[in-house]
Amino acid sequence: MIHIVFETANVKALQTAMEMDELLQGEILEIKDDFAVGPVDKIYETEGYQQRRDWWKTVLAFSPYENQLDIVDDKLTVHQLTNALTQNEAEEAWIWMGQNAHDVTGYYWLMSQLSAFAGRIQVLYLNNLPFFNEKGSIFYPTHLHEIQPREFLKAKKLARPITLSEFELDPDEWKKISAENAMVRFLEGGKKISGKDVNFFDKSILAHITKDAQKLSKVISSTLSKMPVQTGDAFLVWRLRELANQGVLNINGDLSKGWKDLMVQLAIA
Repeated sequence: MIHIVFETANVKALQTAMEMDELLQGEILEIKDDFAVGPVDKIYETEGYQQRRDWWKTVLAFSPYENQLDIVDDKLTVHQLTNALTQNEAEEAWIWMGQNAHDVTGYYWLMSQLSAFAGRIQVLYLNNLPFFNEKGSIFYPTHLHEIQPREFLKAKKLARPITLSEFELDPDEWKKISAENAMVRFLEGGKKISGKDVNFFDKSILAHITKDAQKLSKVISSTLSKMPVQTGDAFLVWRLRELANQGVLNINGDLSKGWKDLMVQLAIA
């Protein structure tokens, strides 16, 4: 059994669950890119792949993740997966996804490359399903890592094969997403993804910025904690940089030294 997840935190959560249930034991592969943001046009071709890589290089500049770009190779991960499935006809792959645009867009990108293995690809989609949190209260997680390890034992029962119909229709959905090439993708519900403008999260960011200078880390932390729909901190900081270039706000400090000492405030007319 090979498990596929779309966030590093999900890897750790699933590893902990495996220690509680040997039937879950298997290799875990992580798709590292976040296809909910950025250009995806012609993503399977060299031109589109390079365009996306160049965009991420800009976004990650001066961030704590700047050096991670070279270790993200999802194409190699898919190659390893297809090799494993080809060499062992008894092997299955389980795609785990929470109810969020990051996971769902990752699912579309991935499964569109796995049609040769129909019948051996299971999907576990935690779509609007209740689980117990650490206090014993019911909640509806949007990300896998929000689930308690013991609750994964219940979640595994949701596994089902991706149907032949899905293998026919879902790749068309990814083609539509790619052709639209919006800079932000939003999960409307179910598996429906809609494109949004690049400034989609700006309102959430600006709600936490005042005319008084604040540490960038505080602004990002406050924004992420209050956002109804989350995205990555690197994307948010990139948007701050873009807003600064537009004169909407000021970023004070030496960006080349990283985020730590940067201060953010609204531009004063």
